[in-house]
Amino acid sequence: MISYQNTFKLFSIAILLINLLASCEGKVRSVPSNEKEIPNLYAKGFQVFEGESYWVLTVTKAFGGTHKPFKYLILEDKNVVRPEGDFDAVVTLPIEQVILTSTTQIPHLDLLSSTEKLIGFPNLDLISSPLSRKHIEYGAVRDLGSGAQANVEMMVDLEPDWVMISTMGEDLKHLDLLKTVGIPALINGEYVEQHPLGRAEWIKFTGVLLGKFEQACKVFEEIANEYLEASQLVDENASINRPTVMAGVMYKDIWYVPGNDSWGAQLLKAAGGMYIFDDQEGTGSAQLSYEYVLDQAQDAEFWLGASDYTSLEAMRASDKRYVNFAAFKLGNVYSYTSKKGETGGIEYFELGYMRPDLILKDLIKILHPELLPDYSMYFYAKLDEN
Repeated sequence: MISYQNTFKLFSIAILLINLLASCEGKVRSVPSNEKEIPNLYAKGFQVFEGESYWVLTVTKAFGGTHKPFKYLILEDKNVVRPEGDFDAVVTLPIEQVILTSTTQIPHLDLLSSTEKLIGFPNLDLISSPLSRKHIEYGAVRDLGSGAQANVEMMVDLEPDWVMISTMGEDLKHLDLLKTVGIPALINGEYVEQHPLGRAEWIKFTGVLLGKFEQACKVFEEIANEYLEASQLVDENASINRPTVMAGVMYKDIWYVPGNDSWGAQLLKAAGGMYIFDDQEGTGSAQLSYEYVLDQAQDAEFWLGASDYTSLEAMRASDKRYVNFAAFKLGNVYSYTSKKGETGGIEYFELGYMRPDLILKDLIKILHPELLPDYSMYFYAKLDEN
């Protein structure tokens, strides 16, 4: 997940696209009788239809707001008779080389044994995956530049079988150009999903595009089972104390915290925590004043997601007001940014969408260590004094 673009830019892009798409007229494709939908279990942003030697992917929630569905046709080989209908992109299997634009998409290739198909990515240093790093070291992946300014000319020169576009950045503006030159560009809207397993289920979307749908289903099933098993462990111990949890940090005198309906808040609740800011509705980040946070969270037992601070001393040096919170005094402050790849990419922002089971177990270990006595945290780390 290259999630470093600011919210204002993302909002502006979404509004622009909504207005643009609303003005476009296109034929509504009816589903032929020989196509069957393969329902998702948690994801709401895309649909999978299987036909005779072809697949249709429909992205219904590519970004926030209302837009027309994006429809993609995937042919199992070049000899398949193309079904009727208008499609935003057509992909013909087998696939040999692809371009990705978000770190959250990297684990899809790794888990589907397709790492070697990656030929281009914006800002290679952000990738943490050991498999992908080795592939990069071989010189097999072109660096397309920074995420927001990915060089579309390089994309065209590389002649990929398809490009996966993330709606978190500015790559949406490249759709028309890529379509004009005949390069299929597929939109991945996984970040819109708020159920943790909904985001992970987007591996099925990638699975269809790689011709590995069954393998993708198996990967997702294993992750979902791990997540549900951990969640059930908390539910079975419903009488346990639910410790209070605060989140976020100050940035230019504004305290940013996850909204109560967000992906992160859902994981926290599943782990048996009581989220202090549950009055902040929405799926994005709420912007609060220091005074409000102090009033609400001064006595919170745990502080999760303390930005990229590496120690309590660093937090204190950054803003001495942090010491006024009980969680800081108790040393119960945790960060998920300490685990990094060899070039500095934060693994949580890459693998986290795909492995909510690991995040959930980390949170359970923090809040209720007695439930997972032999588990070692994967993403989260407790901040020491120095």
